[in-house]
Amino acid sequence: MPSPQLPFLRADPAPPATFEARLGELSLTVLVGVTGVGKSTALAALSGERLRVLPDRRRIADAVMILPLAGQSVTDREERFRLTALYRQTHPGGMAQALGSLVADTRHWGQRPVFDGLRGEAEVRYAVQHFPAWRFVALGAPDLVRVRRLLGRADAFDRVRGAAPETDLRAALQALPGVGAVFSRAQLDELAGLAGAHSPAEVLAKVRIVVSERRQYDPAAAEALLRPLGRGRALLLDTVELSPAQVAQALRDWA
Repeated sequence: MPSPQLPFLRADPAPPATFEARLGELSLTVLVGVTGVGKSTALAALSGERLRVLPDRRRIADAVMILPLAGQSVTDREERFRLTALYRQTHPGGMAQALGSLVADTRHWGQRPVFDGLRGEAEVRYAVQHFPAWRFVALGAPDLVRVRRLLGRADAFDRVRGAAPETDLRAALQALPGVGAVFSRAQLDELAGLAGAHSPAEVLAKVRIVVSERRQYDPAAAEALLRPLGRGRALLLDTVELSPAQVAQALRDWA
C-alpha cells in the first residue's frame, strides 16, 4: 500500500500492476550532491518545466530507513546520519538501493521523474551499476560556501543537538571531531568571523552538519565516478561558477 509519506509509491514486494513500475526501471534524472550545493535551487529554477519530482531524500529516508529503525520521527541531523549509516550496513547501496526498490504509479509519476538526490560514492556507484536507465546531474560547491548557504536558508531541518558557546567560537570549531579533514585553519578563522552576522550557535551548528555529512559522503569521489560516463548520462555543474538560471538552462539543454 502507498504510504502518506510517499504518495503514489509503495515499498511492499508485490509485483507491479500494469500501471506501475519499479523506479529502478524508469528513466530517472537524479540530482547528486551534499547539503548546500544548490539542488533545491536548481529544482526551483526549473519549476516551470512541469517536472515530476519524487518525494525528496528526507521523506524517503524517513519512510524506508529511519522509521523502521527508530520507530519515530528523528529531526537531529547527526542522529539521522547515524541511523542511515546503520541502514547501509545491510543495504550497501543506501538511498540508491531504497529508491530503486520503490514501486511507482506511472499514471502519476510518468516515465521520467526527477529525484533529489543521491550523495557519495557508494550510492552513486550502486545506482550506476544497477539502474542503467538513470541519468545523473552532479552539483558541487566548496564546503565553506555550503556553510554560508546553510546559514542563509533558515531551513528548520538544518538542526543538530547542542548549543555553541557564545564566546570563543574559533576554539569550539577547532574542537569538532573531524573538522581538520574538511576545513583548513584559515577557513576556520573565516568561519569564526561569521559570528558577526550570525550567532556562534548558528555557525557551529551549520559547520557540524557539513563535517558530519562529509564523514558519511565524499562528493569528490561521487563526481569522479560520474565523470567517465560522459555527457550522455552525467552532467557535472559547479553552482558557484554558475547562477541558478545558468544551472537551469544547462539542465534544459542537457535534457
